[in-house]
Amino acid sequence: MSRTATYAVADWGTSRFRLWLLDEEGNVVAERRSDDGLDTSRARGFAETLEDHLTGLRAPADLPVIICGMAGSRQGWVEANYVPVPADLTAILSGAVKIAGITRDVRIIPGLSQSGSAPNVMRGEETQLLGAMLARNLRSGLVAMPGTHSKWVELEEGRAKSFSTYLTGELYALLAGHSILRHSIGNAADAATPEHPQFIAGLELMLTGNRRMLGELFGIRAAMLLENLTPDAAASRLSGLLIGTEVAGAKEKYGTAAKIALVASGTMAALYAKALTVAGLTFDVVDADEAVRKGLFVAASKIWPAEA
Repeated sequence: MSRTATYAVADWGTSRFRLWLLDEEGNVVAERRSDDGLDTSRARGFAETLEDHLTGLRAPADLPVIICGMAGSRQGWVEANYVPVPADLTAILSGAVKIAGITRDVRIIPGLSQSGSAPNVMRGEETQLLGAMLARNLRSGLVAMPGTHSKWVELEEGRAKSFSTYLTGELYALLAGHSILRHSIGNAADAATPEHPQFIAGLELMLTGNRRMLGELFGIRAAMLLENLTPDAAASRLSGLLIGTEVAGAKEKYGTAAKIALVASGTMAALYAKALTVAGLTFDVVDADEAVRKGLFVAASKIWPAEA
């Protein structure tokens, strides 16, 4: 196996930056992760941020870079226009935008858009989706990609047919850190666990048809004051209510027949796996990091084919 970097690939999100050097077979040679997301990089300069990380990995000056995510948004480095659904995921790679005015060859992959009665957009998840399809040889079915803005995507014959977005992760961060619930959760925002009784109770409440989430949220504060609800229990309760609401909505919209590909890693994978199990849905887990790397590698290989 070659250990020489052939491509640099990056997932550049709103708050996080992930960079990998890959060899000609897609194996990881080196990686870096940081908080140099969209806002930080816009203030500092996208080219400067990228080159600093590449230098830290001792990447050659002529190593090409493919990027997905919010770096291609209107507020990002350069806007990579959306491709409307239904869309062939491999075909959108040909629309990658080249960054002008720099020496290094850097491309940004476009996102997906959905018009009509349910307008929607995604950036970054389209590349993760492609990787998940390749990892599991998916042609049709349902793919769930939890995150700040969770995406649920319908696949049909290898094409993204339609998708939905749930602001689950963003709402959790806002409520845990900036609402009155911050006094209940404190520094335990990352303490939610899938087996905690409060997480399961929150899930079950939302999944059994009692979807009055707004009426349940303040109960977390009240339970702390009256019943000594601990911060980790409060975090688990909030997570259960929000994830339960998302899964209940997706279940109602898409039904229960299709097996779900859950694209997630770590704690997020464990929380959503529990939620899908409680909801009675069947699923397979696809590692999110592996999926986005695979999608980026396929994109890079199509743009810069390795020499035979």
